[in-house]
Amino acid sequence: MIRLVTDSSSDLPPEAVSRHSIEVVPLTVRFGDVEFVDRVELDAGRFWSELAAAERLPETAAPSVGAFLDAYDRLAAEGATGIVAICLSSVLSSTYQSAVIAAEQWGVPVPVKVVDSRAVTMALGLQVLEAAEAAAAGAGIDEVANAALAATSRTNIFAALDTLEYLHRGGRIGGAQALLGSLLDVKPLITFADGAVAAAGRVRTRRKAIGAICARVSELAPRLRTLAVLHGSATDVDSFVAAVRTAAGGLEPLVAQLGPVVGTHTGPGALGVAYLLD
Repeated sequence: MIRLVTDSSSDLPPEAVSRHSIEVVPLTVRFGDVEFVDRVELDAGRFWSELAAAERLPETAAPSVGAFLDAYDRLAAEGATGIVAICLSSVLSSTYQSAVIAAEQWGVPVPVKVVDSRAVTMALGLQVLEAAEAAAAGAGIDEVANAALAATSRTNIFAALDTLEYLHRGGRIGGAQALLGSLLDVKPLITFADGAVAAAGRVRTRRKAIGAICARVSELAPRLRTLAVLHGSATDVDSFVAAVRTAAGGLEPLVAQLGPVVGTHTGPGALGVAYLLD
């Protein structure tokens, strides 16, 4: 029995985690002097409430080596014959390195393979689900790890931020640019390239941002294998899901709320998609 491990930056919906018995190793989130264990002490809903009230942006920290060792121990005790860990992009976090070191230090004779997703949020989550499907079909550890590796080049995100404020507060853009963006209602479009967030353009209104995302989904529709909607506590998520479903030719998307790792920088109201191509 091959079991899957990922980290909480994947933003996998709880029902998907439960259905595939995925072990999720949490990052930690610190608001000032108060630290929370992501998805254990701080769910996505509470994170957005805390963020709205915070004077400073929170900080996130990668799981320790010990956290991954504990996860491997739990899965071995449950009868795992092999473990595949698929982690947040190594460009963004030391999470992957913690998982690798834990695999090297683990003294239990159960093989562990660690995959660098080169992704985050549900782009990572879709890779995990792809590997979980392979495991459920009876694939061995090499096949499961290879399924995840093959998916790394076929997954991505395309999203729009509702505000530049959080990028500005995080020191990612200059004050003048943030002011200009606020005045003109600029909605930055983002994607992923080389394991990190990359600019994908900008539009002036939320309506145009949603239109740009749906246009991308429509373009990719013939090649879509799996699709997910991402949102940062967005009030218009239901209408967005309907628009994405139509753009995807009726393909039903998973719906995932962004957690602290991504949400700290996107801010509330962000909307986007993650996709896995055939």
